[in-house]
Amino acid sequence: MGDVEEVIRRLRRGTERIDAATPADRDRSVDALRAFAILGVVLGHWLVTALVADGGRLRTSSPLAHMPWLAPISWVFQTLAVFFLVGGHVATKSYASARSRGTTYGRWLGTRLSRLFKPVAAVLGLWTVATVGLLVTGADLKTVHALLKLVLSPLWFLLVFAALTAVTPLVTRVNPLWPLAVVLHVDLVRFGFGGPAWLGWVNVAAGWLVPYTLGAAWTRGELTRRSGWVLLAGGAAVTAGLVAWGGYPASMVGVPGASVSNLNPPTLAVVTFGLAQCGLALLLRERLRAAMRRPVLWAWVAFVNLSAMTIFLWHQTALMSVTATGLLAGRLPGLHTTPDDLAWVAFRLAWLPVFALALAVCWAAFRSYEQGHRRNGRRTRTRTSTSTSTSTSTRRPSRVVRTHRVAVEANEARRA
Repeated sequence: MGDVEEVIRRLRRGTERIDAATPADRDRSVDALRAFAILGVVLGHWLVTALVADGGRLRTSSPLAHMPWLAPISWVFQTLAVFFLVGGHVATKSYASARSRGTTYGRWLGTRLSRLFKPVAAVLGLWTVATVGLLVTGADLKTVHALLKLVLSPLWFLLVFAALTAVTPLVTRVNPLWPLAVVLHVDLVRFGFGGPAWLGWVNVAAGWLVPYTLGAAWTRGELTRRSGWVLLAGGAAVTAGLVAWGGYPASMVGVPGASVSNLNPPTLAVVTFGLAQCGLALLLRERLRAAMRRPVLWAWVAFVNLSAMTIFLWHQTALMSVTATGLLAGRLPGLHTTPDDLAWVAFRLAWLPVFALALAVCWAAFRSYEQGHRRNGRRTRTRTSTSTSTSTSTRRPSRVVRTHRVAVEANEARRA
C-alpha cells in the first residue's frame, strides 16, 4: 500500500511540475484541441478498420460497410478539420514570431518540416524491412498490400500539411471562402456535370486549406464566439442537406467498396462538416482553458502533444501487430472476424486497451525520433546560457533547466 501511495505522490508532483513549467500566457485550449484531433483519428481508425482473416490471407474491411447505420461514429472521430484549424493557427503565429526575431523563412520552414518528417524515417525503415521479410517468407501479396496500405495511406495527411505549412506566408490573408468556392465548383463539375473523377484531387489542397485559413483568421483575431455559432450551425445544416438530398455518403470516412468517398478525395460534404467541427472547437475554447487548469488533465494533454507524431505514425502498426500476434491463438472475434454485427463492435471495444498497450511499446521504442530535436535544442541552449553566465557571473541555472525533463519538454512544446 505504501508503494502505491508513493507512486501517486510522485505522479502528483510530476503533474504539478509540468503545470508550473508551462508559460502563463500559453493558450492551453489550443493544445487540448490538437490532442483531441490526434486521438480522434487514432480511435477512429481502430474502430472502423478491420483486418479479416480469410484463409491464409488478411483483407481490410469496415463495420461501416456492413452496418451503414453506424455512420454517426465517423462524425465523432473524423477530426482532421480541427487539426488543420489548429495547424493554421499555430503556423501563422509561429511564422510571425520568427519574423519578429529575424529568422529567415527557410530556417523556419526547415525546422517545422523536420519535426514532421524525421519520425517518418523510422516508420518507413521498419516497414521496408518487414515487407522484405514478408515477401521472402512467402507471404500472400494481397496481405502485404493490405498491410502497407494501412501504414502508408495516413501519410498523405503529412504531405498535405507540409505543403500548407510551406505556403503559410501566402495564405495568412486568404479568405476561407475562396478555397471553399473551389471545392464547391469541383464537386459541381464532378457530380453535377459528369466531369472526370481525377478532378476531385484538387480538393485535397483546397478542402484542407479551408480550416487552415480559418486558423490564420483565428490568429488575426477575426473569429469571435458568434463566428463559432455561424460555423457550427451553417456547416451542420449544409452537411445535412448534402447527405439528405445531394447524394453524398453519410460516413465522413472512406468505406471499402463504396462508389463515393467523402474523404478520399475530400468532398464538399466533408469540408462543410469540418466547418461545423471548427465552429464547435471555437465555442469550446473557454471551457477547455478552464479544464486545462487542472494539472492532471494538462499533463496528459502535454504528453499527447509532445508525442503527437509518434502516436499518429505508429497507431496502425500497433493495430496490425496485435492482429498478427493474435493469429497465433486462432481466429479471434473483433480482431480477425468479419465486422458485420454488434457483437464484433463489442469485441472491438474490448481490444482497444490492447491496441493502446501495443502503441505504448511503439512509443517507448521510437519517441526519440520525434523528441530528440527538443533534447538537442535544450542541450545547446543550456551550454550557451552556462557559457554566458560563467563569463559574467555565477548565477545558478534557470528554473527551466532545473525542472524535471518532462516538464521542460512541455514548456518547449509551445514552439511545436
